[in-house]
Amino acid sequence: MSEMTEPTVDDLPAEADAMEVRSLELDRIEGDEVREPHRHAYHELVWVREGSGRHLIDGAPVEFGPHTLTVIAKGQVHQFERAEGVRGYVVRFDDEWLSGARRWLFSGQSCTPLTVPEEDAARFDSLLDLLRVEMARPPAPESAELRRNLLSAALLWAQRWREAQLEGGGATSADVQLHRELVDTLERDFTSNHEARHYAAELGVTTGTLSRTLTRLTGRTTKQLILDRVLLEAARLLRFSDLSVKEIADRLGFNDQFAFSRAFKRQRGEAPLDLRNRAA
Repeated sequence: MSEMTEPTVDDLPAEADAMEVRSLELDRIEGDEVREPHRHAYHELVWVREGSGRHLIDGAPVEFGPHTLTVIAKGQVHQFERAEGVRGYVVRFDDEWLSGARRWLFSGQSCTPLTVPEEDAARFDSLLDLLRVEMARPPAPESAELRRNLLSAALLWAQRWREAQLEGGGATSADVQLHRELVDTLERDFTSNHEARHYAAELGVTTGTLSRTLTRLTGRTTKQLILDRVLLEAARLLRFSDLSVKEIADRLGFNDQFAFSRAFKRQRGEAPLDLRNRAA
């Protein structure tokens, strides 16, 4: 095995139920002021009350502006590439703070910022400020419950806005629910199982029902979504680690590196090493 060099990993304090809420104030960053790409060992909400800029998330540009919420999953490679006049909050927390449907928001597969409705923006900003104030208080018997409830409220609002985006495109609530469950299961199993029937069985539906629902909702079949998730992780590792192609193939559950390379080139239009060389 070759020695692995990963991006810098930002982590939370080593304590149970760790969480941070920080004010976000970026007057201007660009050029030499841009920090190198780094992974998060936590989930993150980036709320922009005012200002604009651009993230690079897994190497892809993600523009943001006023009243936007960017959801960044643990393990994603992040960089603030540009920012101007940004004011808002950053909320960082580990898996212990997530439960049930909220995990769906952190699939690690997309980071399209949520545009927060005008009538909700000030209320959401106040909610995050309440969470910030609560985190700054000395711990008390009720602290954990208060913090959990405030974060849960913020995530439920984010879930509502995300579902509204999807349903605005013609999806039903049942479609959204099945998609949410698939994403959660896929995030758990994608390195060990690439078969559509596995995910259909886990969700209690037929393979045909699952694939038709996902195609209606996303334009992608179950097998395509599975491969998308697997090769997204492959692209991360090719860009941001020194693992060999064989090591990446092994990590992602392929029988051999040639099958992995064929699948990668068929979907991405270039060989794994070509992506690595181009990103260098």
